[in-house]
Amino acid sequence: MSHSPRFVSRLTRDTLALILAGGRGSRLKQLTQWRAKPAVPFGGKFRIIDFPLSNCINSGIRRIGVLTQYKAHSLIRHIQQGWGHWRGEFGEFVELLPAQQRIADSWYAGTADAIYQNLDIIRAHNPSYVLILAGDHIYKMDYGPMLAAHAEHEADLTIGCIETDLQTAKAFGVMGVDDDYRIRSFEEKPDEPTPIPGKPDTALASMGIYIFNTSFLFEQLIKDADLAQSAHDFGNNIIPSLIDKYRVLAYPFLDVQKGIQAYWRDVGTVDAFWQANLELIGVTPELNLYDEDWPIWTYQEQAPPAKFVFDDEDRRGMAVDSMVSGGCIISGARIRHSLLFSNVHVNSYSEIEDSVILPNVEIGENSRIRRAVLDKCCQIPPNTTIGYDAEEDAKRFHVSPNGVVLVTPDMLGQETHRVR
Repeated sequence: MSHSPRFVSRLTRDTLALILAGGRGSRLKQLTQWRAKPAVPFGGKFRIIDFPLSNCINSGIRRIGVLTQYKAHSLIRHIQQGWGHWRGEFGEFVELLPAQQRIADSWYAGTADAIYQNLDIIRAHNPSYVLILAGDHIYKMDYGPMLAAHAEHEADLTIGCIETDLQTAKAFGVMGVDDDYRIRSFEEKPDEPTPIPGKPDTALASMGIYIFNTSFLFEQLIKDADLAQSAHDFGNNIIPSLIDKYRVLAYPFLDVQKGIQAYWRDVGTVDAFWQANLELIGVTPELNLYDEDWPIWTYQEQAPPAKFVFDDEDRRGMAVDSMVSGGCIISGARIRHSLLFSNVHVNSYSEIEDSVILPNVEIGENSRIRRAVLDKCCQIPPNTTIGYDAEEDAKRFHVSPNGVVLVTPDMLGQETHRVR
């Protein structure tokens, strides 16, 4: 059902968004050794946190808190530089909410506890609705229609969800729903996911997006905080305790025009991160970064245009089926089906294929790199070969289950304590 823009804008103005950005992201291995998962670079010039933040701004939600905890320095710095320009006197802000033991003597113990420890801040902002978001997923979503559905159906809690196959669903919170999408069961990472009515091969998996009526959220968080046996987590504790007594609805995240599952990626493993980045290179990728109607905002340093130099038969600076960001210099090297972030320098006679190269990487002459992720600030010595011998790669680097090689400055014996 469509809703008037005025109705939706009133709801978005009365909403406080809280982005949970404190996670370790340990499945990304050494990519999160010095940074939180939401601070991991993605898509050539962004960081993962830019996607939920941009979704909020584009949806008309301009009161946002970002909850930080694990190795948050680069995340905090990025938000201060790129997201600190909103006008507080107009009721617009992106606030940093680090774990600071406001209520208890502990750090954030779980997703629900993170919100609970900031209840006084939420109360001071006095929203009608609280939109809780994961800070580590890649997608573009207008939260306005979800808020409208929540208000129209008089829900106590609405959960954003994606349709996925049963095997994939095992890694998520899975909802069993009736024909009206009221949630009747909720299992965290079940061995046998409950299918959607009428779709026996498909399950509804939680996106980690929750809309609560504020007073209801307070009531449930305070109740949960008093339970010594609780892990103080939305998926494991709070949601299962609500579905029998309250109106808890599922909101499927669909491409309205096509009537199919919209783009959403959890880039939580090295393989998923590599694949999601390389998907962007396609002719018509599912995630359109060139969409002027739904821009993804970020902070980036000012860099000159990418440059390709030398045009000899054996020494030609070129890139094919690739994305190359500002500040890059491809000096007599060949780049194929790869994504290069800002300020990557590739020297003569080198070949890069099927790889994701994060910012400020230098690749020496005569190097061959294939199916790799090179972390920020790696200095690759001349004559280096990566991605051609898994056994040799595994002695120095991390090799993923699908054979993607992750290389970090640490592994190369280089300085690692730069701003990440």
